[in-house]
Amino acid sequence: MILSTTHMSKLSQASLFSTSVTYKEKRLCECFDLHNELVPYGEAWSWQKSIVKEKKALIQRNHSCSDTLIILQHHPVYTLGNGSSEEYLNFEIIDAPYDVYRTERGGEVTYHGPGQLVMYPIINLRNHKMDLHWYLRELEEVVIRVLSSTFSIKASRLEGLTGVWVGDQKLAAMGIRVSQWIAYHGLALNVTTDLSPFELIVPCGIRNRNVGSIKGILGEFISPSRYGASDNNSTDDFQLIDITHNALVREFSEVFQLELSLKPPISILQNCKTNALLHPL
Repeated sequence: MILSTTHMSKLSQASLFSTSVTYKEKRLCECFDLHNELVPYGEAWSWQKSIVKEKKALIQRNHSCSDTLIILQHHPVYTLGNGSSEEYLNFEIIDAPYDVYRTERGGEVTYHGPGQLVMYPIINLRNHKMDLHWYLRELEEVVIRVLSSTFSIKASRLEGLTGVWVGDQKLAAMGIRVSQWIAYHGLALNVTTDLSPFELIVPCGIRNRNVGSIKGILGEFISPSRYGASDNNSTDDFQLIDITHNALVREFSEVFQLELSLKPPISILQNCKTNALLHPL
């Protein structure tokens, strides 16, 4: 695996929302890009639910319903799926090291935190394919393409498990909820994440397997200074986040055949806070 500084620099300078030659017209997808922001989980969760509610109302009125993509990072938090078992927590909830949320998504417990890119596609599956297994496999495909095309990392699926793996290390987790064929929640990809909080849980309820990150995988082959403009670790981490974000946006657009329309960042943060107040947990 070789990643030259020139190659990484070109990647980081690439336009996020440029499109290449297309063979069919892409549907429009609004994109709320907070990939360099740490958004409290409760705010983002309430925001998702408010968007789902709006889309359902449009469908009930027989109006067109486009897709939405939210990209962000979270403050440290543990989240559980609707049917998650607390046996996968290696701590008592009343004495949890971080906030813990039980949500309506599928899957078991996971961790979100800085250095992890989270994508929340709020997708009208009527416009794609009304098949939940297909949708999960397509989310996995986005990450597999990112790792291959951008970092020359060979990733794969594991039979019977959801997510993206490099060897026995899980780099990306998926968990979704679908209501009236509107899918929300989504995927989380460890880029420069501190993995130690995963040691306090059984991630996704899967024992005897590890959690990994892009930075960790790259570090096995190249020195950190090879992918950054300087030898400063924090600078390198920021650049690696940006490069991964660019690739995620590009591959998501291609896999789902969507044209992303970027929304102004100022109004995005206001939306997050407002919706958290309007839709308390």
